Amino acid sequence: MARVRPLSGFPEWTPTDRVVEAQVIESLKEVFRLHGFAEIETRVVETLDRLAGKSEAAKEIYTLGRLNAEPDSEAKLGLHFDLTVPFARYVEEFQNDLAFPFRRFQIQKVWRGERPQEGRYREFYQADIDVVGRENLPAHLEVEVAVVMARALAALPIPAVSMHVNNRQLVEGFYRGVGIDDVAGALRSVDKLDKIGPDGVRAEVTDKGVAATAADAILELARISATDGSFAAAVEDLWATTQTIDDIAEPEQLLKDGIAALVALVEGVNAAVPGTAVADLRIARGLDYYTGSVYETFLEGHEDLGSICSGGRYDSLVAGGGFPGVGMSIGVSRLISRVLGAGLAHASRGVPSAVLVAVTDEDHRATSAVIADRLRARGIACEVSPSAAKFGKQIQYADKRGIPFVWFPGAGGDADNAIGDGEVKDIRSGEQVPADADSWLPPEGDARPIIVRA
Repeated sequence: MARVRPLSGFPEWTPTDRVVEAQVIESLKEVFRLHGFAEIETRVVETLDRLAGKSEAAKEIYTLGRLNAEPDSEAKLGLHFDLTVPFARYVEEFQNDLAFPFRRFQIQKVWRGERPQEGRYREFYQADIDVVGRENLPAHLEVEVAVVMARALAALPIPAVSMHVNNRQLVEGFYRGVGIDDVAGALRSVDKLDKIGPDGVRAEVTDKGVAATAADAILELARISATDGSFAAAVEDLWATTQTIDDIAEPEQLLKDGIAALVALVEGVNAAVPGTAVADLRIARGLDYYTGSVYETFLEGHEDLGSICSGGRYDSLVAGGGFPGVGMSIGVSRLISRVLGAGLAHASRGVPSAVLVAVTDEDHRATSAVIADRLRARGIACEVSPSAAKFGKQIQYADKRGIPFVWFPGAGGDADNAIGDGEVKDIRSGEQVPADADSWLPPEGDARPIIVRA
């Protein structure tokens, strides 16, 4: 038989690792629900023309079709590569059924045909939250979405995160004030700062026609950061010495509005989750899509992983205009891979069962089954031993499965009149005590698998 080889980029977890993944997802859902976000799930396929659009994503789309379909007999379909494109279609399609501002969260798998590497997969879970308005969207929601995401991340079994934030109005006002017309192009260059360094950015923007003094000014802006509103004075001082155009009224107003919004964002997030937000004026999010706050979130001590959560404010979710919103997205599988790979956390066990009900002999298997059902009726996950081997062997089986308790039925029961009495053994400590199936409870930490932080 040919050896089975793993398929690169398509992760499969062991049951124990899957517990970590599932509980991380459930933790995110709980926080999102507490803040009033409704869960949606969109179909995994979209038409290729909608998926590809004008983006570079076309080369990463997995197409979908029946093996024996007639040529041109079906619409050209592809698997979604993120959750934003299907969400835009969803809002457009169901706009008359939704109440705006619409608060949504969505946690689903997506597929992207990029080169697999550590933390980057071709099939992975993504978790998004967005608030979308019909015609307008209050600026305070840019703070609220960041707070919700900061709280969601703080609840996970991971190190502390730092959420680096910036504002596109601030950046646009400053760039225009120093004479840069192609703001989007300059932003795309600054977005590469970590990859190509200041000299690389300077060379790239000057090749696009940006004056050397303007290039120096935007690199100086990118150096400004603070964990409170003190960055505002640094930006204003830099503006006073670098702005070059004659008609500065509009750029200056953009700058002022952006500074005010960024101060509110940093102070709002840090008031809710202290020590999380950092005003970082090199965060560009090079997509033209964003128009207000932008966010990049890093795992402290694991910055090599890159941003684990990002997003921003946008003026139009739907092509053609309308539906302004703000959203953030977590690469869940990317995060889980680091949690497991770096040993940041693990599951207490890989099976739900807290109890293995032993079988005295095969003639009394039904007795053990009744006891198990009594435990299950009270919410205690359990299973019956697969064999009536010696009790030592059954204990070994429970240990191999990771089941912490073994229940030994009392004498005298039968299938129709099984007594609840027996003894239960904690196979980790060796303690064995009398117990009754109608009242015994496992300790809270053993009732179900839990995530244990390193």
